[in-house]
Amino acid sequence: MMAAGVAALLIVLAVTSFKPVLRSLVPQIVSSRMASKNVVREDGLYVGLAGTGSPMPDANRTGPCVVVQAGAQLFIVDAGSGSARNVRLMNFPLGRTDALLLTHFHSDHITDLGELALQRWAAGSTTGPLEVIGPEGVEEVVAGFNMAYRLDAGYRVAHHGPATVPPSGAGGVARPFELSAGADASAVVWDKDGVVITAFKVNHEPVSPAVGYRFDYKGRSIAVSGDTVYSGSLVEHSRGVDILFHEALNASMVDMINVNSDLSASASTDAITRDIPSYHSTPEDAARAAMDAGAKSLVFYHIIPPLPSPLLKNLFIGDAGLAYDGKITMGDDGMLFFLPPGSDRVEMKRLFKRQALL
Repeated sequence: MMAAGVAALLIVLAVTSFKPVLRSLVPQIVSSRMASKNVVREDGLYVGLAGTGSPMPDANRTGPCVVVQAGAQLFIVDAGSGSARNVRLMNFPLGRTDALLLTHFHSDHITDLGELALQRWAAGSTTGPLEVIGPEGVEEVVAGFNMAYRLDAGYRVAHHGPATVPPSGAGGVARPFELSAGADASAVVWDKDGVVITAFKVNHEPVSPAVGYRFDYKGRSIAVSGDTVYSGSLVEHSRGVDILFHEALNASMVDMINVNSDLSASASTDAITRDIPSYHSTPEDAARAAMDAGAKSLVFYHIIPPLPSPLLKNLFIGDAGLAYDGKITMGDDGMLFFLPPGSDRVEMKRLFKRQALL
């Protein structure tokens, strides 16, 4: 007991003596953070993984969210839980977001819609609401978030004043698009200043409509799958892309959870882990889609189930390398990809890294 008390006293003395140093460091840390620059340094197509997880609790991954900056235009695909903070951590200019694009309306893809709209409004003193592009049903989703955040918006205007947060900039405005009845239907949902965004149907039944998105800018291109099983429509509309960002579920790992579901405190774990593989793609499915589309590289995101250790990544990928002869990357929160115009080059760096549990 005496030894423990002495150790505790030494720690207190060390921290106390170090306080002046800490006080001098804090302003430097704060000023460095406040002065952080836009991550975009030159023209090109940038893709940031602000969220690579799923509804399953994961200390290393937030909900699905992909940020795309093409030239001066900024787009966000889906708004998974916790992703709004990651967008800010990655130093994208959130206040200049042109549109949020939703792939479908499962809760794990829309949770942070209200927060993204709020942060965009506050960061940019925007005078118009966030455009939320999505298939049929997006109007109902946006109206619900606007209602939920209505009181909050009033508080912020009263506190900060209309010059800082113009009332007209609060919330979102729905921009629905229609797709024809065909299984491989598509529609151009954005065409401005060299940026073309195409929405295309995917198969996430019984969730319908569900779409993926393709981005084209100055000869570079990427596609984001959204949630889907192997999809011929995705293959058709992702042909030749530089990077295919595709969801992935390892069925054998999920089956392990299902077999041990009796150990869970959740009574629904058995049913959910039995059902979810039926409307997601395995890594091998995603690899086959990338191969069939002629995609130049493949990045997994929306990872199911959580991977508490990097040691599990190869196990998760499984036999995907046998189905696809291009580069396969396991997506992580904080990854940034840069595709410069007039080149086949793809640069990747990590803007932050989570701590593994094991």
